[in-house]
Amino acid sequence: MVRLFGYVDVTDTGFIVAVLSIAFNPLFWNVVARWEHKTRALSQVFGSPHAACYCLGAVILVLNCVRSHCFTEAMKSQPKLEGWDLHWTYYSGLAISAVGTLFVISSFLALGFTGTFLGDYFGILMEEKVTSFPFSVLDNPMYWGSTAIYLGWSLMHASPAGLLLTAVVAISYTIAVLYEGPFTEEIYRRKQKGVKSK
Repeated sequence: MVRLFGYVDVTDTGFIVAVLSIAFNPLFWNVVARWEHKTRALSQVFGSPHAACYCLGAVILVLNCVRSHCFTEAMKSQPKLEGWDLHWTYYSGLAISAVGTLFVISSFLALGFTGTFLGDYFGILMEEKVTSFPFSVLDNPMYWGSTAIYLGWSLMHASPAGLLLTAVVAISYTIAVLYEGPFTEEIYRRKQKGVKSK
């Protein structure tokens, strides 16, 4: 791992922008979603919880495109690890990215748009916890699928900078899960309590 740091200029502006964009995204959507859950301000501005959730989802998608662009530009501006610039590394990265894409797409299909983009914070609750694939394989498959896509992309480009940025993605998602998980569980616990008291 120390050897990889020799290939990465962490003071490069593009690298710093990529780190900031990676860290910003989950912070943004968690702060906005909690604010919405507490105040219902976005639902009031947009006229309904669904419209507000769709708007936040669109903003998150744009931010994710910006993050991916920054990630890619940071990788391209840093040196490759020549010993990894081989066919097997490329195809290993491609396979990891394919698995990650499978997890992301299947998560979206299982959750739907509002389930994916924090609808529960808007009061748009699912009937029950999703336990079908990919949730039957691992918790938070969208986050780990996204991380796998970045890992695969980094391997495909033999990029030590990409690997380091992937670690930042994994750390950001780990923090997001620690922040989101208990809060979301509490939302559904209250829902169940309300149903039982009727």
